[in-house]
Amino acid sequence: MKPAPFDYARAESLDEAVGLLSGAGGDARPLAGGQSLGPMLNLRIARPALLVDLSPIAELREVSEDEDGVTIGASVVHSAVEDGEVPDVTGGLMRRAASGIAYRAVRNRGTIAGSLAHADPAGDWAPVTMALGASLGVMGPEGGRTVAADAFIVDPLTTVLEPGEIVEAIRIPRLSDSARWGHCKLCVKPGDFAESLAVVVRDPDRAHCRVALAGPTHAPILLDGVATLVAEADGWSDALAGEIKDAAGSGIAAAGFADTGDRYAMNVHATVTVRAAREALSR
Repeated sequence: MKPAPFDYARAESLDEAVGLLSGAGGDARPLAGGQSLGPMLNLRIARPALLVDLSPIAELREVSEDEDGVTIGASVVHSAVEDGEVPDVTGGLMRRAASGIAYRAVRNRGTIAGSLAHADPAGDWAPVTMALGASLGVMGPEGGRTVAADAFIVDPLTTVLEPGEIVEAIRIPRLSDSARWGHCKLCVKPGDFAESLAVVVRDPDRAHCRVALAGPTHAPILLDGVATLVAEADGWSDALAGEIKDAAGSGIAAAGFADTGDRYAMNVHATVTVRAAREALSR
């Protein structure tokens, strides 16, 4: 299939992009890498009246590092993280996540912010940014604001972005030398969207421990009960694995993340969480 007719505009600045998007009466979409939006246009799932191309905006491709972390412009692509062009302040977690997204051609074009804004529930970056305690800089007609990564996606394919708003940058906090992480992605074949994806970040020096879980049917969630067990753990054991699996199951059920009657899905998500926690605690 081919897209429904639409108008096209190239924005030369962030202000121009916001103006074009907000002036279209809510019927415009920003275009960055196009790796998610393109197929949706061709299938006519998305039918915007206007596409606003963000690729000419140099400031959206900027990366800046300081002692507290790194700020990644919204148009930075996955492969830049994978190849080390973006400082990895997470001790390898960001590079692990980037390298598992689709295949190289997609990683060369797809953007981190685009993935987050698309809000596919099985996308790779949402659980990573949530577990890290990252935040997103958002720009819109009323000015800029900051949104915590764990508050950004509210439902599958739905975010807190208002009409005319776009993601400007992602802020990733720097992990300390004592930090450890785990990342477990289960998919049918390498590069597919995740059937289940768990990310564990434990940073004792910053009193930070988070566990995030993503899957194909529900917005990503934080598993606070599992995070408490990981934060208090003094190493890995079979007993701890059982406790984490039970806590994950309780958290999944409480959030409605999976149908509790679907024993396969419940077991898959709990098992993936255990494997990510084991990696974090066994490093």
